[in-house]
Amino acid sequence: MAAISSEAVRPRPTSGLGPKSNSRAIRNNLATVMIWGAFILALIPLVWILWTVLSRGLSVILSPTWWLKDQSGAGAPAFDHNVRGARHAIVGTLEISLITAVIAIPIAVMTAVYLVEYGRGRLARAVSFMVDILSGVPSVVAALFLYAVWVTTFGIALIPVVASLALVLLMIPVVTRSTEEMLKLVPNELREASYALGVPKWKTITRIVLPTSLSGIITGSLLGLARVMGETAPLLILAAYTQYLNQNPFTGSMASLPTFIYQQAGSISVPIAADRVWGAACTLILLVLAINLLGRFVGRFAKVKN
Repeated sequence: MAAISSEAVRPRPTSGLGPKSNSRAIRNNLATVMIWGAFILALIPLVWILWTVLSRGLSVILSPTWWLKDQSGAGAPAFDHNVRGARHAIVGTLEISLITAVIAIPIAVMTAVYLVEYGRGRLARAVSFMVDILSGVPSVVAALFLYAVWVTTFGIALIPVVASLALVLLMIPVVTRSTEEMLKLVPNELREASYALGVPKWKTITRIVLPTSLSGIITGSLLGLARVMGETAPLLILAAYTQYLNQNPFTGSMASLPTFIYQQAGSISVPIAADRVWGAACTLILLVLAINLLGRFVGRFAKVKN
């Protein structure tokens, strides 16, 4: 009987989680509604822009002429009723972006490796500070800086590759920060195990650290490239527009999709010019989308297999 009574008075263990109060439930539902509302509010302009550009430009870019011809011989939009093509602008955009990536990605990756693996003291803090400064520099300032150095200081005529140099200044901080975060995610145990086997630090970085974070580095590099492809100010200042195809970035003038849009936007009230503007905008969006998808695809399959 005593045993039964002792069991009866023994306190029952509690989970510590009482029933949800009405005020907590109301706050939770309110926060959920606010989050979904903010998401929908941010999604509306994005869908609106995509729908507008695709509905007005998709019919233009579906024509093979758009990809195979340039604007050679095109007159004023008011007197020219042929849309023709944007091959000169597409090739120019790809070439300028490729040159930018070839220059910017190695510099950014080596900068990130220095900051994560070697950076100590004042020099590392100065480098990190300069990367932060570059990430906030407007594109027009980078263009004016290159113009002052290239034309004003050295007196050299502008060529399309100068626009790539301005875009390099804009791409380096983006790739540097993304690569830096990927390198920080590599477990220190991998480095320590390599050091314990007597492997030099430089070989540990090239054989262990970089391959482990390769997928993130590739993804960040392609996202940075997609970001600079749509820049307009450096191209307007440093790369003169031409309606002819120029495949040599070291001479003459070279068109690009942003400058093509700017050049045609002056006559956007004319239907032909409007079609060219929407077609070029749609092409640029599709190119950026393709690069983003390529970055995610490469990043997924470039992971180190265990």
